[in-house]
Amino acid sequence: MDNVGIVVEDLTAVIDFFAELGLELEGRTMVEGAWAGRVTGLGDQSVEIATMRTPGGDGRLELSRFISPAVVADHRRAPVNSLGYLRVMFEVDDIDDTLSRLGTHGAQLVSNDVVRYENVYRLCYLRGPEGLLIGLAQAIG
Repeated sequence: MDNVGIVVEDLTAVIDFFAELGLELEGRTMVEGAWAGRVTGLGDQSVEIATMRTPGGDGRLELSRFISPAVVADHRRAPVNSLGYLRVMFEVDDIDDTLSRLGTHGAQLVSNDVVRYENVYRLCYLRGPEGLLIGLAQAIG
């Protein structure tokens, strides 16, 4: 996998959130013109894109803010049993510390608990900026 794409409204706030989670900003640029629309099927477009790399460089998030054409749908607050892409899951060293740090960026647990899956993981889902659904997993032991 090369990257997961997420469309956002406030690119700076979302970059700050994922930086707090430990991702590093690789770059931020504008992608404009009909050539890009040939890939997406949207025609002439103007999109600001930021690419963030996970620690170790194994994965990336591509964050996109569409200037034109305008965003036509909003699925960010859909419940976890909705069809389509669900969430991005990150493994963290300390889930409690991570939740505390992400809380300063407005993150909130989807439920009130961090749950334990056998003796393997502590897990939770949270909503980050703009309602983005993120999963956290901390290995136990």
